[in-house]
Amino acid sequence: MGKIYRLEYEQVINTSLDEAWDFFSAAENLERITPSYMRYDVTSPQTGKPVYAGQIITYKVRPVLGIPLRWVTEITHVKEGVYFVDEQRRGPYSLWHHQHHFERVTGGVKMTDIVHYEMPFGILGRFAHGLFVKKQLDDIFEYRKQQVNELFK
Repeated sequence: MGKIYRLEYEQVINTSLDEAWDFFSAAENLERITPSYMRYDVTSPQTGKPVYAGQIITYKVRPVLGIPLRWVTEITHVKEGVYFVDEQRRGPYSLWHHQHHFERVTGGVKMTDIVHYEMPFGILGRFAHGLFVKKQLDDIFEYRKQQVNELFK
């Protein structure tokens, strides 16, 4: 087993808890808050319903050099209006566990993303992590923060 990395991102969104939950629990909205260079595309049929435990969501992304990757996640835990968790079943990481937490606060909703992940390929993966993966993940979440602030002015 390799090194497991942890990232945590937090922001307060100027919206109600219901609106935040409805937006973030719909997989089709992820494309709106993902950098265009990723060419992020949800490929699984969309139900128009909020996430549910056991839901499988498939994507195609191009995170490096435009090379397409299939990514399959499963929603493993859901407490409506509070949190949901997606875990990679197939994709670029050896481990990907992403918690999405929502909490009413003064001024709106505090959204917290907590990601635990492990790179594949042993020492080569750790090298890639230091070279560009960590920065790319930080950049993606910073971009999401900016987009969410624009969407929920």
